[in-house]
Amino acid sequence: MNFAVYRELLRIVPVRRLLIVGMIARFPHSAAGVLLTLHVVQTLDRGYAAAGAVAALVTIGIAVGAPWRGRRIDSAGLRKALIPSVVAEAVIWSIAPRLPYEWLLVAALVGGLFTLPAFSVVRQSLGVLVSGDSRRTAFTLDAISTEVIFMVGPAVGVVLATQISTVFGLTLIGFATALAGLFLMWFNPPTRSGQPGALPVAPTPSEDSALAAGAVVASAPGGVAEAGADLLSGRDPGVHSDRRSPVAVIREKLRSSFVWLSVPVAVVMMVAAGAGLVLAGTEVGIIATLEQSGREGQLGLVFAAWCAASVVGGLIYGALRHPVSPLLLLLGMGVLTIPMGFAQDTLALSLLSILPGLLCAPVLSAASEKVADLVAEDRRGEAMGWYGSALTSGVAMGAPLAGVLIDVTGPWGGFTAVGVVAGLVGVGGIASQKARRRRALSLS
Repeated sequence: MNFAVYRELLRIVPVRRLLIVGMIARFPHSAAGVLLTLHVVQTLDRGYAAAGAVAALVTIGIAVGAPWRGRRIDSAGLRKALIPSVVAEAVIWSIAPRLPYEWLLVAALVGGLFTLPAFSVVRQSLGVLVSGDSRRTAFTLDAISTEVIFMVGPAVGVVLATQISTVFGLTLIGFATALAGLFLMWFNPPTRSGQPGALPVAPTPSEDSALAAGAVVASAPGGVAEAGADLLSGRDPGVHSDRRSPVAVIREKLRSSFVWLSVPVAVVMMVAAGAGLVLAGTEVGIIATLEQSGREGQLGLVFAAWCAASVVGGLIYGALRHPVSPLLLLLGMGVLTIPMGFAQDTLALSLLSILPGLLCAPVLSAASEKVADLVAEDRRGEAMGWYGSALTSGVAMGAPLAGVLIDVTGPWGGFTAVGVVAGLVGVGGIASQKARRRRALSLS
């Protein structure tokens, strides 16, 4: 391990500033999950399954909206892409907590669609501020900073819910997120190489080859040039665009839209979904365990222990000289989450949260590093958007899955369900990787 890498990285002013701005921009939403759950359970007097359904719709909205916003950042720039989120956060979350449950479901979905994409923006910007092994340390610092705000955010949410009201708390979260979006627009961190503060543009060998091929085609006679242009663009030289069927046009557009998606990237998306499922299910399980015993005021203590463990795990992982497979990290986190269901009091729950907590930040930083390494920069914003969608899709599944089992069996059922599912995702991913390697060896 080499802990000096943190000092070297934090000496880079744009990186240090981005991490601070990221913490500020993400702080309001760190309290939103607890507030929304307590609003449904206490203010609206519904069960944990109902609370999980609201959380699921928020995260489904995020999952659908994140790729669109990522592509918008790639094409129009950060500031223009954030305007809809800034307006929507202030409007929707000032209205949603005053609605009956049925309409809250609709507002939750719309609110998720326009959620401020602070997480993906920070990851995308880190990808162009640093390169090589420094990315692992940078993404780890980002995950650690996220854990730090999640130590404080849920506790603030509990105070707002118990001492004032969940309606006021959710309204405050909406306006605070809108202000955070304005702050992020003002700071305007780089999202592409060549922008101020980012790494300089360096054409890759494949890009140089494409430019050379384009020059050869341009200098060729008319018919040859036309056929060569067709080949370079992936079109059939004998079929011009105006003669293609609508199905062929759609197929080509889809293929070009997802040209960055490979099997390794898809595996990373699975890891993100599994991590989101565990994190959401664990959060609901912690709230249910303490709320049923009348100790919801001690939520902050458990979240502090859980997140502090993640900070320690992240510091260790970021100092490693070699990466660890995110599938292996997910498998460990899932298995270690299951014993949390045996906790009967705040102290036991805090202690049992430490072991799975140690792997939270490493899972997220390892997955983010993989996306940045595997996807070309000109499509990285969209890829990070889909990565965020995978993560939030896992959250969308984890919250209601844990909620239903908590209503039926008690808190232990929620911890067990999400732990087992994440463990199966890890085992399945590792097994498929080994099978693919064996196939590659046999073909070679």
